[in-house]
Amino acid sequence: MTKKITPGAKKEVPTSVKGMNDIIGEEYYAVSGFYEKASEIAMYYGFKPIETPILEKEELFTSGIGQDTDIVEKEMYSLKTKGGDHLVMRPEGTAPIMRAYVEHGMQSWTQPVMLYYKGPFFRHENPQKGRTRQFHSFGLEILGTPKAIADATVIHTTMIILKEAGLQNLVLNINSIGDRECRPKYVRELISYYKKHISELCADCKRRIKENPLRILDCKNPKCGEVKEGAPSSVTHLCDECRSHFKEVLEYLEALNIPYRINNNLVRGLDYYSRTVFEISEETYEDELVKPEEVVIEEKEGGKKKEKTAKEEKQKTTEVVAVSLAIGGGGRYDYLAKNLGSKKDIPAVGVGLGVERIFMTEGYKRQDPRIVKHPKVYFIQLGTHAKMRSLNIIEILRNARVPLSLSLAKDSLGSQLASAEKQKIPYAIIFGEKESIDDTVIVRDMNTRSQDTVKICDLAKFVKTMK
Repeated sequence: MTKKITPGAKKEVPTSVKGMNDIIGEEYYAVSGFYEKASEIAMYYGFKPIETPILEKEELFTSGIGQDTDIVEKEMYSLKTKGGDHLVMRPEGTAPIMRAYVEHGMQSWTQPVMLYYKGPFFRHENPQKGRTRQFHSFGLEILGTPKAIADATVIHTTMIILKEAGLQNLVLNINSIGDRECRPKYVRELISYYKKHISELCADCKRRIKENPLRILDCKNPKCGEVKEGAPSSVTHLCDECRSHFKEVLEYLEALNIPYRINNNLVRGLDYYSRTVFEISEETYEDELVKPEEVVIEEKEGGKKKEKTAKEEKQKTTEVVAVSLAIGGGGRYDYLAKNLGSKKDIPAVGVGLGVERIFMTEGYKRQDPRIVKHPKVYFIQLGTHAKMRSLNIIEILRNARVPLSLSLAKDSLGSQLASAEKQKIPYAIIFGEKESIDDTVIVRDMNTRSQDTVKICDLAKFVKTMK
């Protein structure tokens, strides 16, 4: 329903949608710089770029991800077009890439097909630090091979990307959830175990026992945490083929000197995963104060003992607590293609990284994209005739690869020199009416205040001598 505007009513100033933020200035360069460096590393490891549409058909995710997932149940931004199509803003990157693989006949390409992607994704969840409704991801996907080396390649390339971004305290949690052959037996044992503890579970997990038991292990509700600790392990239920595959993945990780933890409760939150699943976190350590407890003590009063409750006066102690921040994760999704309607399974493995989460980590090092150059010159134009010729001079500087800053609106020499000083730009090029007539510019060293008059035809050669 369109909101009616009452004539004369005060118009509200528009603001951005909750959880969807403008990316401005230094933050924009940080995102671009990370994407550029991650893309470069991915290309060196054989991955090729792909970009999928922001809008996809709803069934891509309801069929591919699964109905009983938080993404489909609670987080998708859905819309219905005037033509009756049901579309969603992409909440994750893997299903669209499998859709593109099948749609464009990539099965006929040399296998495996190795792709990387980057860009914004959308989930309707409670905005909080490091988790917004529009967020940015970088992902790697290898499609067309069941080999363990593909799993290891995705993990290894991801770890290199994160280390190049400055992250040091990385922890790789890994598990295998088996395949169609061995998983049903494990799921039956899982159901049997959780039915014994059903009174201790949250409402969502009580429902999941019937609809999708593996999703219980992905529950973040503290109420279910203690029960989860005693749950049966998927690794002990693997068939020979899955056990061999998992063993080979771990052997690759050991050969690459990538430390890992086998996490029996790790299943990831989407239905399309099989065999290998993993999650990467940065782990830091903090000291936590241990508070003294209330105790009953005795004290003598008039020769008689008297009991009273008081806080024990003892030395306060601290203990080290690990703080973990999940950065990304992934795994193998060998059954996704069939879920989407393909005639046969297409083995594949991938990972997705949360860019905002990476920026929150303790060791993150920002990298500017190559296209961003810190200005070496502040270009000052004085007078109408000079301004008309100024774009030609900017082109000379561009061809000489000299980044610059300028003000199109300011007219006085003093205000423009003040801008150059404020931005700490080492040189100023002054182009006024006299210089326009003489075909010259004045090059001013902002530190020493010395100046040189240079012919425009010699400017490209002269700027190369500037330090």
